[in-house]
Amino acid sequence: MYHILVVDDEVRIRSIIKKYAEFEGHMVTEAGDGMEAVLLCRSNTYDVIIMDIMMPELDGFSACREIRKTSQTPIIMLSARGEEYDKINGFELGIDDYVMKPFSPKELMLRIGAIMKRLSPAKSAGEPKPNVIVELDGGGLKADLTARLVYIHGERVEMSPKEYDLFFFMLANRNIALSREKLICEVWGYDFYGDARTLDTHIKLLRKSLGEYSKYIVTLRGVGYRFEGV
Repeated sequence: MYHILVVDDEVRIRSIIKKYAEFEGHMVTEAGDGMEAVLLCRSNTYDVIIMDIMMPELDGFSACREIRKTSQTPIIMLSARGEEYDKINGFELGIDDYVMKPFSPKELMLRIGAIMKRLSPAKSAGEPKPNVIVELDGGGLKADLTARLVYIHGERVEMSPKEYDLFFFMLANRNIALSREKLICEVWGYDFYGDARTLDTHIKLLRKSLGEYSKYIVTLRGVGYRFEGV
């Protein structure tokens, strides 16, 4: 069972999400605006936050920025707008997923499950295993897959959680053509719903983070992407 904070100024939206979440056994707390959400997060702990963008008092982006100062709780952003700028802004703030309105409550629950499954600590037995490290271009680009760290010329590169997931999956499958459907299903963890723009937006952010090494990410027109490297 997860404790979900639903933040939306529309009572109807909160009611729909609460109905489906409670049906699946989750506990739901509601907030009508971003300011209320920030105050709740300062005094309570939640497993996941579902946050609308356009709200009175404090919009979703500003609320997310405040929450990220003290918490890394997964955030799913809701929006009636599909502009790329909104998605990029949200992902750069550290949100974990972006869902367009109108949305399928069932799909939203699947996305929550996928995020929580990804964040669940892996159970391991026996002696700790050594870190898995990949180096390219003579060590100019270094990725510690175990510790989720990336370095370019010795300088640590900060990425959003989803950028790390996408980069490490492509790195582990380098020199293999990866379809958009494959990347979304493997990295996001839910069935493909046809919105390749989310993937393309993350690829753009990842290329920005990798700087000169963005050249390793090759676009395969009509197929998807390939990470080239030995």
